[in-house]
Amino acid sequence: MKKNSLRSEFLKTITQFITAAFAFAAALAWNNAIQGLINRFIASGSGLRSMIYYAIIVTVLAVVVTYFLGKLTQEAKEEEEKR
Repeated sequence: MKKNSLRSEFLKTITQFITAAFAFAAALAWNNAIQGLINRFIASGSGLRSMIYYAIIVTVLAVVVTYFLGKLTQEAKEEEEKR
């Protein structure tokens, strides 16, 4: 019984690591895409200015996405508690 529990926990941990690795790769891809868009359309030629614009855009996106994900999570919890 302990062997199955260890295997299950191992697989759960490996799955979390692989998921995190894919999330990191996706974040890096979006990082490059957003930087490219800013450099091309907003602040071409100004390294510092484009970095500031990038930081502001990423911060706003992070806050908005985190807010909506938190809201979805809360709604899911409330729905589950009703059952």
